This record gives sequence, C-alpha cells and structure tokens, in this order.
Amino acid sequence: MSNVVKNWAGNITFGARRRHLPRSVAEVRDLVAAGGPLRVLGSGHSFNRMADTTGDLVDLLGLPRIVEIAADRRTVRVDGGIRYGELADRLDSEGLAVHNMASLPHISVAGAVTTATHGSGVGNGNLATSVAGIELIRGDGELVTLRRGDAGFDGAVVGLGALGVVTALTLDVVPAFELRQYVYDDLPRASLEEHLPEILAAGYSVSLFTNWASEDINHAWFKRTEPMPEGPYFGARPADGPRHPVPGVPADNSTEQFGVPGPWHARLPHFRMEFSPSTGAELQSEWMVPLDRALEAIDAVARVRERIAPVLQVNELRTVAADDLWLSMNYQRASLGLHFTWIADTAAVLPAVAAVEEQLAPLEPRPHWGKVFTQDAATVRGRYPRFADFRALAQQHDPAGVFRNAWLDDILGT
Repeated sequence: MSNVVKNWAGNITFGARRRHLPRSVAEVRDLVAAGGPLRVLGSGHSFNRMADTTGDLVDLLGLPRIVEIAADRRTVRVDGGIRYGELADRLDSEGLAVHNMASLPHISVAGAVTTATHGSGVGNGNLATSVAGIELIRGDGELVTLRRGDAGFDGAVVGLGALGVVTALTLDVVPAFELRQYVYDDLPRASLEEHLPEILAAGYSVSLFTNWASEDINHAWFKRTEPMPEGPYFGARPADGPRHPVPGVPADNSTEQFGVPGPWHARLPHFRMEFSPSTGAELQSEWMVPLDRALEAIDAVARVRERIAPVLQVNELRTVAADDLWLSMNYQRASLGLHFTWIADTAAVLPAVAAVEEQLAPLEPRPHWGKVFTQDAATVRGRYPRFADFRALAQQHDPAGVFRNAWLDDILGT
C-alpha cells in the first residue's frame, strides 16, 4: 500500500518506507516478526512524531471489526482498528455505553487508549481507564494478553506504542444513558474566582472555552442528566443559538444543544460523527495540572494571553479523574486539562507553546503525549513516578527495539 503522506492536521509528513493495511492478526504478527522499525498508525490524530518511522507503518483499520459483548454485559472486546463512533453505535443498539468519549468520535479506540486521551468530568477517568484487558503483539511477534490486575498491566495500557501492536482491547461498559447539552455565553472571570469547583462539577461532563480575548470565558458547555435551572448560570447567559467550540465558527457540525435529551454518544462528543469536525488546519497542545490548583493554572495562562491570542483558535478547560496507569497524564492526580487549538503555523505556534509551558511550570504540567509540546524529555519523565518501571516494561516486551523511533528514544531517554 502507498505511503501515508501526512497526519490528520497536515503538520507531519511521515518518513515510512511502506504503509501496510493487514486484514488479520496473523498478518500483523508476520509484519512484526519480520523486524522493525515499525509503528502503528491510528486515526492520524496526533500532532507530533510519535507515530512516525523510517521503517513501516501499520494501519489496523483493515482488521475485521470485533464487538463482542460479554455474557454479563459488563465488558466488550473490540479490535485494534475500530473507532469510537462505530463502537458507540454498536453498543447503544445493545443498550450499553462506554463511560466517556473524547471531543471527536472519529478517533481510534486503541490510539486514544495508548495516549490517555480523554473527555471531561470530575468523576470520569480518561478513556484508558475503561480498559480491562489488552491483547498486543510484542517485538518478537508473539501475541500476549494482559488483564487488569496482572503484573505490568497498569504500565501497558498507556503504552505509547512502545510495547507492541494492540490488536484487541476489552473495555468496561455501562448501561446506556441519556444526556442533555447546554451552552452558556460569557462566563465572568469573577465567577471562576468564587465558584470554579462548583462550575466544573455542574455536569456529567463540563467544558469551558475561551479565545482569551478577555479574562472571561466565551462559552461554558454542560452535559447533564438533569435539566439546567432557568436563566443565567453563575453570571453566564444561556446561548441564543447553537455554538461551535471555536467562537464565531458556524455550529453545523456541533452536537445538539439547548437541553434536548439524547443518547450518550450523541452528546458527550462536541462534534457529530457524520461530519468532519474541521479541515484539520490546526495544531493542538494540552497540559494536565492538579485540579486543586486549577485557578492558579487559569491565572497563569491569563498572564500570557496577549502573547498567545494571535495564534490561538480556542482554549478548552476540562477535568479528568485520577487513575493508576503509569503513563497516564492523570496518574494519581485529579486534573484540569488545558487544551489549546492553535492555527496551523508551527513556527508561529511554538513560541506560544513555550510561553504557556513556562507559566505552568510551577504546577508540574504533564503534556498530552500526542500533541505539540516543547518540554524536554527529561522534564517530562520526571513528572511520572513509575517511568523507570515503564522503561523496563518496554524493554521486556520489545528488547530488539522493533517499535522504536526517534521520538520514543527521546522520551525513554535511550
């Protein structure tokens, strides 16, 4: 198959010799057994070179779709190429759901899990926390299965593609549920000062969006099981029309608002599955900081808002519960995520990224693995108490370095 030229955003041109679209797990094992370097391409929704390689890219989209619901209806086994939108439709038809979804339903389940991608909600762990079992082909071509509670499981789930090719995952599921989505305009900065914890906990999932034109928040999105109270909310006004997360952009591809009840998978993402969420003409960064220091983080970004505003499309603030996955950005730390959607100009964006990192440094920010950051690898490693254990686990599963690339060598410090 012809080479993949660029990622979803278009800022990365892959250096792979070949791109493979295997049709079976056996074909994947043969590719791995032939030796590396080799990396797996998910939905291409990463913004750095974590998926790049000078060897071969493996695209799992061609694997047969698997959606096997356990007899007790508590878990589902899925293939390594399925995307959340497709999985959501299948689960909902069976009266089931996953606990949360990211902003985009278009991303692959395995890719989201291996980078600890997430939605929002003070009670919701990131998407990797739903993993109960992982099947991967390690560096020697052998297929291994790890289940929750097994030695190394907590290190393998958010694996950055360093341990092997994830061919299947078993996920926790819950009964399907309905949500209502409400959007409010112009949340005052004073309300954050007085009520930020209450605001962030005012829904199953909550997101605040600002372009930092001022210190106020442009839009507050609440995804709830119960109706919102009438009138303004913490000083913000109910939106008089549908909104897109980026202020001023038409809301055609946004999920339904105004409190209309709907299925979980049609409200948790910000964007409808049937639409492309954007042209991809953007870069993204995100950092996780301790939730109990959320207001400090917001104030830190506010100090550089005039420096970042020219290259910023929108900054989303959201929450993620703590977990015990070794390389999760939320490892043993309930978090505020500060997600930045930038313009598609790397040279102009990188100084803004560095400015945000400098301001957030006292809060020990953990960058999203799949997005743009400039923190040096040694600093990033120092944010993770179990990083040395992860490095040993990667060596155990891939001693020959089949899955290594320059980005991963830098992160691992080898």
